[in-house]
Amino acid sequence: MALWKSVGLWTVCVVLCLLGKISGLDNGLALTPPMGWLAWERFRCNTDCKNDPDNCISDRLFRTMTDILVSEGYAAAGYEYINVDDCWPERERDARGRLVPDRERFPYGMKSLADYVHSKGLKFGIYEDYGNFTCAGYPGVVGHLSGDAATFAAWGVDYVKLDGCYALPADMDFGYPEFGRQLNLTNRQMVYSCSWPVYQIYAGIQPNFSSIIEHCNLWRNFDDIQDSWASVESIIDYYGNHQDVIVPNAGPGHWNDPDMLIIGNFGLSYEQSKTQFAIWAILAAPLLMSVDLRTIRPEYKAILQNRKIIDVDQDPLGIQGRRIYKHRGIEIWSRPILPIQGQYYSYAVAFVNRRTDGTPSDVAVTLRELGLNNPAGYRVEDLYEDVDYGVLSPQTKIKVKVNPSGSVVILRADAQPSFAFNSIPTRTPYSPLNDVFRLTKK
Repeated sequence: MALWKSVGLWTVCVVLCLLGKISGLDNGLALTPPMGWLAWERFRCNTDCKNDPDNCISDRLFRTMTDILVSEGYAAAGYEYINVDDCWPERERDARGRLVPDRERFPYGMKSLADYVHSKGLKFGIYEDYGNFTCAGYPGVVGHLSGDAATFAAWGVDYVKLDGCYALPADMDFGYPEFGRQLNLTNRQMVYSCSWPVYQIYAGIQPNFSSIIEHCNLWRNFDDIQDSWASVESIIDYYGNHQDVIVPNAGPGHWNDPDMLIIGNFGLSYEQSKTQFAIWAILAAPLLMSVDLRTIRPEYKAILQNRKIIDVDQDPLGIQGRRIYKHRGIEIWSRPILPIQGQYYSYAVAFVNRRTDGTPSDVAVTLRELGLNNPAGYRVEDLYEDVDYGVLSPQTKIKVKVNPSGSVVILRADAQPSFAFNSIPTRTPYSPLNDVFRLTKK
């Protein structure tokens, strides 16, 4: 069903053109990928609070997760958003056309919940849909863009995820920017998470990423993640196979979103969980956990709170990494990060073994073959094993042993300073199409 008549779409287009710069997001948020907790993958649309009060989508669930985020060290590690997903409102708007939280499951209202989250030093996110309905059949924002934006601002929302069910993908080029403009007009800063490109890709429409970057803080490119290694593999493959298109769109304030972290649920082994976290960090991905923090096992909690890998994900340069090698089940992924020494970036490098032949694989490569050419060398550290290998030269051959069935070894190689440069180099634009990430002198 069309969201607006053609005249309405034309009017929105004219308004956006006249507004010029104000139509852009320009909210100064998400300069590093957002981190937090999101309900959907783990708790889905469980609304049966009578028979399953501990796991239903309710005020109680989100307050509990808020408390755990603080008490169990997640907030201290950088996770700051508590995000409600689908199935939170009543099936009908009120007489004034406003969204209403489910009166039984959220008896105190969303402002009360947001205030509680804020009182713990965290931020509050909510879900809606650019369509007539959300994916689960609750009211969408169509016909209520300005009113819903104002409602979210009044509730103290800090993050809005806008899905794309029950909408025409062709209309999203106008609708998503318009809702973002309405969020801006509230004068409350809200991170804006879009599902705009993924619905257009499925419809055979080439997304206008220049516009998406301008209007969204993050966006989905591919399928919803499911609780399985096969799902994680499909996302890794998609991002690797389409990296020439995907990678250039990422940067401070605007991120590709490969979807939630499912670490600590049921579908991933311990080794596969380490791989998801490492590759998401290489991809400069939002780190949005969707797991029951009440029951997560300590070894999975340790993955999610690995500060060294979080530092890779949150690197201020905001350059998304790339797959630089793939052969017979072995992959190497590399991301340029700070510090920069002279002409040269530092790197995070992940070695992934997707073979299933039951024995670890040795991967041997020189730093130079990875594109690490700093003559002063690199201090190399294993980010899961906490092993410091000292300063290695570009000619050094490193050998890592990677377990099978989706395991990873992730290294950090910090470029070392050199006093051989007689002048200060200036940075040239980073080209994501090159395997070697470095700076050059003018």
